[in-house]
Amino acid sequence: MNEPRFVADVMLGRLARWLRALGYDTLYFRDAPDRRLLAVALADRRRLLTRDVALALRAREAGLLIRAEDLDRQIREVTDAFGLAGRRGLSRCLECNGVLASAAPEAVRDRVPPYTFATRREFWLCSGCGRVFWEGTHVAGIRRRLEPYLPASRAASR
Repeated sequence: MNEPRFVADVMLGRLARWLRALGYDTLYFRDAPDRRLLAVALADRRRLLTRDVALALRAREAGLLIRAEDLDRQIREVTDAFGLAGRRGLSRCLECNGVLASAAPEAVRDRVPPYTFATRREFWLCSGCGRVFWEGTHVAGIRRRLEPYLPASRAASR
């Protein structure tokens, strides 16, 4: 079964970033009109995530109305609605949605701070925007927030 892919409306930028952090292909356009979002959802077989009741009605089964205002409850709405269990956390660029691929340290040497290069051995490159990523101190906080949505945590909580 194919995993769902998403497109999020302008009101759900934070949700889009966190779905990407969970490893889900999630498009987000800062200023796209509703008709473009719906067209993208239908053409690309994506699920349209929206806080707009009228847009959700127009999208029919291609849409999901997100009722929660709180980010964690929004994530839970999406994961529950589609039975998501955290694909591969931190495998997509949070900015552009590109897939991250492992990069040899020497390939990124001139693109990271010297201290980072000296203290980290694993790096990832975004296939979309070309950004370089490494596991910094902020990753622990991201993982803590994602933990309830990952497979091991869900099984333990049932």
